[in-house]
Amino acid sequence: MALSDPLGVLASPLTIISRQDEAADVAAIGSIINQNDVERVIVGLPLSMDGSLGRQAEKVKAFTQRLCEEIQVPVEFRDERLTTVAAQRLRQATGGKKSRKKERHDDAIAAALILQGYLDEGREA
Repeated sequence: MALSDPLGVLASPLTIISRQDEAADVAAIGSIINQNDVERVIVGLPLSMDGSLGRQAEKVKAFTQRLCEEIQVPVEFRDERLTTVAAQRLRQATGGKKSRKKERHDDAIAAALILQGYLDEGREA
């Protein structure tokens, strides 16, 4: 997960939620939303390289529907293709070595890249 600063200028990695079960995952995300006064949730949607919805994207949409039943903030999807690759390259460029812990951290960096793209687009509009 990632959060932006209060002005919506800069996105930063926040945490990684270790998957448990759907109810626990929704509760963990809801708790972060409440604790941080989140006004909008941006969900990375893992589209296929041709832009179509594959199996994983359908799973994300179903989970997001469940999340929307529990939270009171707007939710938007954003294409997340290649963000994990970009996160890995960023880590490597900054001297990070490959490890299981670093690979998990790549997910939080990818979340920040997705959110930063969303924030940047909002400023351009």
